[in-house]
Amino acid sequence: MQLDLSGRHALVCGASQGIGRASAIELAELGATITLLSRSPGPLEELAGQLPRPREQEHRWQAVDMLDTTRLQGVVTDVAASGPVHILVNNTGGPPGGPAHTADPAAFEAAFRQHLLAGQAMVQALLPGMREAGYGRIVNVISTSVKEPIPNLGVSNTVRAAVAAWAKTLSGELAADGITVNNVLPGYTRTGRLDSLLGTQAKNSGRSENGIARDLMSTIPARRFGEPAEVAAVIAFLCTPAAAYVNGVSVAVDGGRTRALS
Repeated sequence: MQLDLSGRHALVCGASQGIGRASAIELAELGATITLLSRSPGPLEELAGQLPRPREQEHRWQAVDMLDTTRLQGVVTDVAASGPVHILVNNTGGPPGGPAHTADPAAFEAAFRQHLLAGQAMVQALLPGMREAGYGRIVNVISTSVKEPIPNLGVSNTVRAAVAAWAKTLSGELAADGITVNNVLPGYTRTGRLDSLLGTQAKNSGRSENGIARDLMSTIPARRFGEPAEVAAVIAFLCTPAAAYVNGVSVAVDGGRTRALS
């Protein structure tokens, strides 16, 4: 199985923590050169110095807010100008929880910009290099909510579904150029995002975070939360030559919680 990513350059978003950080580590271990991206320069600089360097590759980082679409596109264009980016891991934090019907319209607008418009800006900046190389892997980290909406995540459910539809459309448009577009759908995973959701639910319900966590785990056949590295392993596989014929799919990594067949 061809898993070697030597000579490939990966841009990993949301890389300062959680699934983004774990993905950067997995891709570096497979031989890729990594450019880390998030809002937090300190953790990025620290991680860049810690990543595996099988062939002494120089890992880099850029601090930018995904909500600032114009600056984001400029930063990513500059990254691509220094050498083609073959892999994009499109990953960013989720919108705050709450019902859809009570959400301010501005919350939908912000989430749409942070998730879909940011992805569009990055893809447009990176496509020339991917096409020239005849190799591209775009992996969007979204949510199992695109298969089954998650209660009390109204804005997230709405925008994640839009990203999934965008990705499926791109997968048909770009496949002939040797570029695949896939989605990874994490279930409940031990990240800062899960901690935040547990804390909000505990505050609103008056229950303990541990009690809420036990209830959530009872809905998962594996009876536990996932680890960021488990999600990152699937992301990394989709970025390898071995996954060249996997295109336009949404892969749930959720311990079996999602009941839908497709």
